[in-house]
Order: sequence, then structure tokens, then C-alpha cells
Amino acid sequence: MTEMERMNAGKLHYYDDPEINAAALSGQLLLARYNATAPDEEELRARMLPELLGKVGSPCTVKPPFRCDYGKFIEIGDGSFLNFDCVILDASPVKIGKHVMIGPRCCLYTASHPIDAAVRAERYDISKPVTICDNVWLGGNVVVNPGVTIGKGSIIGSGSVVTKDVPAGVIAAGNPCRVIREITEEDALYWQRMRDEYLADRMGASER
Repeated sequence: MTEMERMNAGKLHYYDDPEINAAALSGQLLLARYNATAPDEEELRARMLPELLGKVGSPCTVKPPFRCDYGKFIEIGDGSFLNFDCVILDASPVKIGKHVMIGPRCCLYTASHPIDAAVRAERYDISKPVTICDNVWLGGNVVVNPGVTIGKGSIIGSGSVVTKDVPAGVIAAGNPCRVIREITEEDALYWQRMRDEYLADRMGASER
């Protein structure tokens, strides 16, 4: 295996490798162009994202400034939204599902380092993939650590540090992040009622 293949596979690898360095430089050059776009250049950013990232759904919004290592190891599904200042370290694959909402200054980390200081000083790294399933919402300043999967429809409270997998359909928060409660049918009914009241109000306003 090449060092790049070892990196993607979650094996110990030597990160100061020519192929890895070239991929990082290519990603950073694309990222610099992306982050230099003007606020009104949404269409340009939409055209650039497939070049920067491995897979991008439609529509998909990634607000600049955005930071990543390579870009090409990131997948983002249809309808997902990443707010300002998100950081994704994509040494291993990062898969973000459909209709995911990621708040400002969130960080998704796949990269890690050896505990032993002597091995760490020799420029060895190890990484583990991160998966954010469909319909997840990460509040602002959430940190997701290497190897974590966040289950479908779950919500992570602002400022949380997620060190272990989070199951589907829950609200979780804290440092370290812990499940607070399940998302219930009562939650769904409440927010559907709020939406219906909004639509009725808008319809009434248009008729006046």
C-alpha cells in the first residue's frame, strides 16, 4: 500500500510523503480560490464544490471560509448546509448525509497521532473515518473526533465534544457528549403544528 492508501484505510502512515503533500497542496489551492469568492457568488461556489470535494449533492451549501486538508475525501449529501468557519480534517473519509445542518465553527476530525511521543516525532499519523448520517443537526462549535458516527436525525448541542458514536433519533450534548433524551412523536407533532400555523398565517396575509 502507498502512504496515501494507508492513510485512507486508517493505518499508521508517514504523513510527510510526496503523494500526500501533493494532494494537500492541490486541495489548499482549490480551497483558497473557493474562500476568495464574494458573498454574491453563490453560483460560482456551487460550480467549484464538485472540483474541491469528492462528492457533493444538490443543492448543497458550504459557507466560506471553509477549511479542510484535501477535500477529495469528503462527501456531502443533497440539501446539506455547512455554516461559516467549518473545519474538516479529511485524512480518512468524511461522509455527511442528506439534509444535514452543521453550525458555524464546527470541526470534524479524522486525523490523530500516536500516543508515544517518540513515534509521534517521527511524523507518523493514524486516522479514522467520520460519518454524519441524514438529517443530523450539529450546533455551533461542535467537535467530532476520529472514528465517530452520528446516527440519523440526531441533534448535537452547541459546544459539544463528540468522542463516541451517537445513536439515531436523540438529542445529545456536553463534553464529553452524552445522550440527553430521545426525539419523540410529541416533538414532531409540536413542530408540525408550528409549521401549519405559520403557513396559515402566511396564507391569511396574502389574502388580505
